[in-house]
Amino acid sequence: MIASVTGRLAAKGADRVLIETNAGLGYEVTVPLDVMERLPAVGQTVTLATELVVREDGWALYGFADAAGRRFFQRLMSVSGVGPRLAMALLSHLGAERGAKAIRDRNVALLASVSGIGKKTAERLALELGDKVDELAGGVAPAGGGAAETALRALERLGYATAEADTALRQSLARNGDLAGDAQALLRRALTLLTSR
Repeated sequence: MIASVTGRLAAKGADRVLIETNAGLGYEVTVPLDVMERLPAVGQTVTLATELVVREDGWALYGFADAAGRRFFQRLMSVSGVGPRLAMALLSHLGAERGAKAIRDRNVALLASVSGIGKKTAERLALELGDKVDELAGGVAPAGGGAAETALRALERLGYATAEADTALRQSLARNGDLAGDAQALLRRALTLLTSR
């Protein structure tokens, strides 16, 4: 198992990054929105906790800010009907701590607000994982703590679909990493992308 990757951040995409290690290997890693927001500038050194998912149609590496994010991803994947795409959508939309709290508190409405997760899947997550995420749900930051999350909520209030807003924010962060801490600048950039389509 590839438990972590450390190296130079060579490139950022909408939902993935390329990390080049000292050994000369380049790893393409898919990351949730909150991780993308916190990444350093291209060229800087970065370390991600990772999970390798092997499927019939290929292998994919998923990256997280820390081991807690990876554990939450693993727990989500243990639920029937939840694959890596849905798990990453939940992590991007809610983050590990807030997502774990929603599951622990059986907040089906909040879970179902994630793009791709319907009411039945949200209920299944709450039922199967409700008592297995306590250590991840502690010390939850208030909603809207990160610039990207604040911008995402604002775009949703403006009527944009979560998936559409998420994509625009990812593209904005990939192009301008210096926007990561500024919710208003990130929102303006994402709006420019959304209105130019």
